[in-house]
Amino acid sequence: MTGPYVNILIMLAALGSALVAGIFYAFSTFVMTALGRLAPEQGISAMQAINVTVLNPWFFGAFFGTALGAVALAIIACLNEGRSAALYLAAGVVLYLAGSILVTMVFNVPLNNKLAAIDPASAEGAALWIDYRSRWTFWNHVRTGASLAAAAGFLLVLRV
Repeated sequence: MTGPYVNILIMLAALGSALVAGIFYAFSTFVMTALGRLAPEQGISAMQAINVTVLNPWFFGAFFGTALGAVALAIIACLNEGRSAALYLAAGVVLYLAGSILVTMVFNVPLNNKLAAIDPASAEGAALWIDYRSRWTFWNHVRTGASLAAAAGFLLVLRV
């Protein structure tokens, strides 16, 4: 199952998953806490700016590039069904695609879209901000754990 090109792809998927986990970890452990210490208007404005700024080639390359690598690895895992390395590979793929990409699209992006549409200075904005921080951070914890577990799964393939 492994060869030099497959091993490189596995390593890139592990590194990409770990990088994305680190980005999410930073938000879970201190960015959202810091934004929560600001007045709601300031916190909302800052998060709105972050949500626009994150849409850049560097983040997309890491986030979606890892997903693309994971899809390629899923095909490799299917071709090597039943081998223990293929099971670790499949676990890494599922954890990254479901726990990072799918959770982002189903939970975090809709919350970001709601926040983008709100006036930071409004009473509605202040109320939304409390709920947003709690729900967004919960799902971000999920993304963090899933991305980190995916990296571990990819690395375990190299040990088998």
